[in-house]
Amino acid sequence: MRKFINIADINKKDLRLIINNAKSRKDKRSGLNKNAIDPDAPLDGKILIMIFEKPSTRTRISFDIAVKQLGGKSLILNPDEIHYGTGNESLYDTAKILSQYADVVMLRTNAHKYAEQFSKYLDVPLINGLTDLSHPCQIMSDIMTFEELKGPIKNKKIAWLGDGNNIVYSLIEAAVQFDFELSIASPKSYEPNKNILQWAKKNNGNVLLTKDPLKAASDADCIMTDKWISMGEKINKNKKKKALKPYQVNKKIMNVANKDAIFMHCLPASRGEEVTNEVIDGRQSAVWLEALNRIHAQKSIIEWCLK
Repeated sequence: MRKFINIADINKKDLRLIINNAKSRKDKRSGLNKNAIDPDAPLDGKILIMIFEKPSTRTRISFDIAVKQLGGKSLILNPDEIHYGTGNESLYDTAKILSQYADVVMLRTNAHKYAEQFSKYLDVPLINGLTDLSHPCQIMSDIMTFEELKGPIKNKKIAWLGDGNNIVYSLIEAAVQFDFELSIASPKSYEPNKNILQWAKKNNGNVLLTKDPLKAASDADCIMTDKWISMGEKINKNKKKKALKPYQVNKKIMNVANKDAIFMHCLPASRGEEVTNEVIDGRQSAVWLEALNRIHAQKSIIEWCLK
């Protein structure tokens, strides 16, 4: 049984198949209405159950549309309204119950360990819709978007500026699996997880860590960032914003990247903090295509899980 929790756990060949299938499905939908079902309807009779512990706009909507375009159905659950490892029902029992009702489960959770534990108990595939440690579906969409605009990502340079958060964790895994150069600029207190950096080094990943945002952005094919304050993060927000202020993606940063470089952001964005309006609304911005491609990348991930 397949599961999609960490990009690092999936072999390079399968990851490439997922990306290529996503591109193919998108191309074949040319001219179709947004709610139209793909002609082959591979998920006819199938159901996706989604559990959201954290707020969501793009993940919720894109997965719902994705499964419906594939001909399936979806059911969205709020943990506060079900027995989800609480009360008299264990997480094991919840997983076994959902296995009777669903063909695949998508979980957006606060703790990565819950996703891994839940997956072990489920008898159906689990897709990681975001954890505190990683966000693999977002990065698969980002790769699809990059290649749609810039061609093969192999050997290209991606620059990340700002907080070394869960998005960066999955981006580092992708740098190894898709063979691209990744340059990360973060202040000392907000660098990426040391374990994933060690994993990347062990697996010959071309990953550079620096405190200099201009060095990271220099000659990059794509500049990426994210909100400085993550959902539910209990920290001194003013202190963190002050530390990350030099890492704002602005015109100066974009000017040291390649002339045809693109800008990506997983959204939502705090305009005026991690990115200026001039950049996110500018001609180099790919954020809206990036959001759209969540649908197509996730369609392919769902299909791969059910094969």
